[in-house]
Amino acid sequence: MTSPSPAADQPFDRSPAVHAGGRRVDAIVVGGGPAGASTAWHLASAGLEVLVLDRARFPRDKACAEYLSPEATRILTNMDAVAPILAAGAAQLQGMRIRSPDGTWLHGEFASGATVPGFRHHGLSLRRPALDAILLDRARSAGARVAEGAQVADLLRSPTGRVEGVRLVDATGGGGEIRAPLVIGADGLRSVVARRLGLARRGPAPNRIAFVGHYEGVAGIGASGEMHVATNGYIGMADVGNGQSNAALVVPVTFAREAAGDPAGFLERWIAGHPHLAERFRGAERLGRVLATGPFASRTRRPWAPGAALVGDAADYFDPFTGEGIFAALRGGEMLAPYAIAAHHALVRQRPREADAAFRSYTWDRRRAFAGKWIVERAIAATVASPRLMNRAAAVLSRRKDMADTLVGVTGDTISARAVLRPSFLVRLFLAPLPE
Repeated sequence: MTSPSPAADQPFDRSPAVHAGGRRVDAIVVGGGPAGASTAWHLASAGLEVLVLDRARFPRDKACAEYLSPEATRILTNMDAVAPILAAGAAQLQGMRIRSPDGTWLHGEFASGATVPGFRHHGLSLRRPALDAILLDRARSAGARVAEGAQVADLLRSPTGRVEGVRLVDATGGGGEIRAPLVIGADGLRSVVARRLGLARRGPAPNRIAFVGHYEGVAGIGASGEMHVATNGYIGMADVGNGQSNAALVVPVTFAREAAGDPAGFLERWIAGHPHLAERFRGAERLGRVLATGPFASRTRRPWAPGAALVGDAADYFDPFTGEGIFAALRGGEMLAPYAIAAHHALVRQRPREADAAFRSYTWDRRRAFAGKWIVERAIAATVASPRLMNRAAAVLSRRKDMADTLVGVTGDTISARAVLRPSFLVRLFLAPLPE
């Protein structure tokens, strides 16, 4: 079957069936984080009437590594978001430093060997309350409307089962309905949209949870992000601008009971139990609460259903080690938009099969775009979970700066994932004698 072209410049038939006034729009985006803001900006910029719904009220904090890979700046540039992000005090990261369980350090830089031309060769890092507000503001500037404190309880369906809107619920138990031919689930790891569509599934191991805090005065925070891998978890640290650093601890879900009711205490006991970190946090001051999230490793059977599609963490999430979440969210919205536009174009002409074909094409395009990174993420997760493998990889990469740059470039999206999936790279990393 030939799928409809996802050309973004297709004309729109604003028929009365779709634009009848009242509580009807062209597209509802559930979730106002980076995935939702990116999707809304791309759809609204193409002329669709877009409504973003989020149960939170912004600014709101979020458990997140708060890292944007260098390639994310390409999408942010298109959205005119880089300047306000920098004006908000974002830190600029040159690469990553990783410490293995035996204390070996490796250091890779984003710029070295980069194959993605024309955009910044450093990452950005900014706290989520500021970042999300900027991205939502860009969506509004493109014409999207944003409704905060709007909790989606269920999806509206046609007699044939096609999604055609959402049902809201408020604090009193009441609510209302909003209709649209397209509903986009950008509502994160516990996506209501994915669950109501029956698409959500638990992913395979690793089964981990995260605890994220912010500090002033952490010693030795430099121009690179850091990952410290231990036998009982790992912690990421980075400058997030304005004199602040984050600390994102990821541990097996079996630690959940130990952390219950006191996530801050758990995080700080873990840091204190690792002397090389405890020394650096000795004079630091924690800012606000420690947030917890997880378990991770969620996935969906497919990222669409008739009348609806999923993007960002709502579509899948594996493990936070590579810090890919925000880039994947932004890129997912950019990727979905032309197919959603094609689906809208088909639906207003009452051609639902063409709309479904557009979303099937989105599925294949998404797999082609992310498949290599998914394999890399799983390989890294398996390595991190094995101290022996992690120590071996660190020993090689600490001696081979070119290989370390390649791996970090892949995680920063400046180098194709194929570069680290080649047999020659894997043999040098895990099987060949250690370089001198």
